[in-house]
Amino acid sequence: MEITYIGHSCFKIKGDNVTLVIDPYDEKVGYKLPKLSADVLLTTHDHFDHNNIKGVSDYKLLIDGPGEFETNGIFVYGRSVHHDGTEGKDRGDNTIYLVNIDGFDVLHLGDLGHELNQYALEKISNVDILMIPVGGTYTINAKTATKVISALEPGIVIPMHYKTDDLTGVEGLDDLDNFLDEMGIENGDKEGKDKLVVKSKSDIPEETEIVILKPAH
Repeated sequence: MEITYIGHSCFKIKGDNVTLVIDPYDEKVGYKLPKLSADVLLTTHDHFDHNNIKGVSDYKLLIDGPGEFETNGIFVYGRSVHHDGTEGKDRGDNTIYLVNIDGFDVLHLGDLGHELNQYALEKISNVDILMIPVGGTYTINAKTATKVISALEPGIVIPMHYKTDDLTGVEGLDDLDNFLDEMGIENGDKEGKDKLVVKSKSDIPEETEIVILKPAH
């Protein structure tokens, strides 16, 4: 399985038999959206920086809300949570997706705005790779992200939805350094890898590791 970070909260996940794209953004965010195609397209909520479905071609299945879905040998479990800490009163709801692909469990938290409650955690028994927002303001901040990571105990954590020099259409986010400081990482590879490739469960570390991916936009 191969994971490419497109930018903001958008990822491309390429498995043996199927390719997914999650949360393609409108270029109003300041990032160019590269040409993307997929078999399955997922959007976590209906905001311009997460639901540019016109920016993705060839998909045969669009998943834009909670439910259980199975296609091409993968399973997707979508659960509704909130985009804020006020039970959706400020920014509405957000869907988190647990994707089982090639034997790996990948969890994308979209614009999660709060810690996960016990009921949600019980539905997520194992996470190999976690994509988590860390920029605050519109999502959980770095401090809350560390609590969510501690509760989920994933093998690999990929931070997303944070401030960069190119992000001009979404204001008020914290940068990546704030998250790395919270995680106690002083000399991490902030430049990032071009992609994450995992071939077997042995590639998933027993202790949680932070992996920074370089945006492809």
